[in-house]
Amino acid sequence: MEQKTLMAADRQARGKGPAGRLRRSGMIPAVLYGHREPRSIAVDGHEFTTKFHAVSESTIIRLELDKQSHDVLIRDFQEDSISGRIIHIDFLEIEQGKVLRTHVGLHLTGNPVGVREGGVMESFVHEVEVECLPKDLPEHLVVEITGLALGHSLHIRDVQIPEGLKILNPTDQVVCTVAHKRAEEMPVEAEEAPLTAEGEEAEAAGAEAPEE
Repeated sequence: MEQKTLMAADRQARGKGPAGRLRRSGMIPAVLYGHREPRSIAVDGHEFTTKFHAVSESTIIRLELDKQSHDVLIRDFQEDSISGRIIHIDFLEIEQGKVLRTHVGLHLTGNPVGVREGGVMESFVHEVEVECLPKDLPEHLVVEITGLALGHSLHIRDVQIPEGLKILNPTDQVVCTVAHKRAEEMPVEAEEAPLTAEGEEAEAAGAEAPEE
């Protein structure tokens, strides 16, 4: 897996005011956690969005900070509710040779035989919690579903994983299923409302009215 590098710098001032000024200058406030004291840092917003089109907990990033390299994962982030821009990031420093826990996305591939027979594909799990050494961490897990038949499900225990990786989700958790199509309900025609006494009299009067 190709490792991407991201430049970072320490930030001394904290609080909403300094953080807001950082964002207006194009930087993203961040915190580096791990086996050391938390460290307030900032990364370039343009560089981050250019190199990372999607935020993933399974991508190991080499953070260059004060002429030192730190291997990190994105543990959490915040987005602006209006613009969608990332406004804060929590980086978790990892140690090579030490087991870590994180989340890895599932990529379903293939056209299930059950769908070709008229079924509907339903997906329930989009990522799994895993445990492994940093060197064994995949960016995602590919799940082949071509053979999934109508009325059948694929469980966590059925997901093929590389050596050195352990999935922590329950083994009987359903990842996806091919369900039967629900019968479409036919629209019920509205019944004619019964005539009231006044309605019956009006109808009778209309029937008896002479033609002009």
